[in-house]
Amino acid sequence: MTSKSAAASEASVGDQLSYLLTLSRPRFWLYLAGPVVVGVAYAAASVDDLFTPATIALFAYFLLPANVFLYGINDVYDREIDAANPKKDDRETRYRGQRYVPLAVGLCGALPLLFAPLLARAAIPWLVAFLLLGAAYSAPPARFKTTPPLDSLSNGLYITPGAAAYAAVSGTQPPLLAIAGGWLWAMGMHTFSAIPDIEPDRETGIRTTATVLGERRTYGYCAGCWLASAAAFGTLDVRLGALMLVYPGLVAAIATASVAVDRAYWWFPAINTVVGALLTMGGLWRLLHG
Repeated sequence: MTSKSAAASEASVGDQLSYLLTLSRPRFWLYLAGPVVVGVAYAAASVDDLFTPATIALFAYFLLPANVFLYGINDVYDREIDAANPKKDDRETRYRGQRYVPLAVGLCGALPLLFAPLLARAAIPWLVAFLLLGAAYSAPPARFKTTPPLDSLSNGLYITPGAAAYAAVSGTQPPLLAIAGGWLWAMGMHTFSAIPDIEPDRETGIRTTATVLGERRTYGYCAGCWLASAAAFGTLDVRLGALMLVYPGLVAAIATASVAVDRAYWWFPAINTVVGALLTMGGLWRLLHG
């Protein structure tokens, strides 16, 4: 191979990797990796439990490969819908039939087979749940994203990384109230994120919980999910419940203020990072100070 053709090949690989990086939605990486950190913090019985081969493998997987898997499937099966979605013009990217994308998605879906032996048996069902829900959300025949209210319910998949991490460290399942609180939070977050897509989805004939309810009632639905989430967490610890009240407070402020929802939507990665950091510090405080 000549140096010229090698350079061209290298550039092509670089372009492919750059596209996959954009496809993975870096702004949202912590939506999957963050729950791993929270789960580890609350499951650890000692500082040594925080950094183990299992916790490092889970964090690394849910930081990038899991996002390529999740959003890659979404983009492949939403190709026609995304042609009319303004979010794809600047902050995201459109799938245009590149053959390497399904291959990368398949490899990322199979990657847990490599580190599953490092995990406690209790963690495996959560990995399986993530992969099944992540695929069924976008891919036929299930395609939950076009079947209200399954589009909202299925997005509990975002708490499966945290549950897997908790189970991997403790060898037991997370508290049911924590699972319920996290699931309800994810349902609200998913449905709120669908509000900017109401018009593009309606134009292409896509039915979602947000398109069925309309913008105003979707705000109410999200507030209800987040209030129920705060109640579940508050039953475990009143401080956790108080922290989670930030979400219904935010949606109420957005619904009553003159703020465009498609602008407010992009605040949530930062907001979720701050809330996740506070949750994690709470778990570490418990670990270090009892």
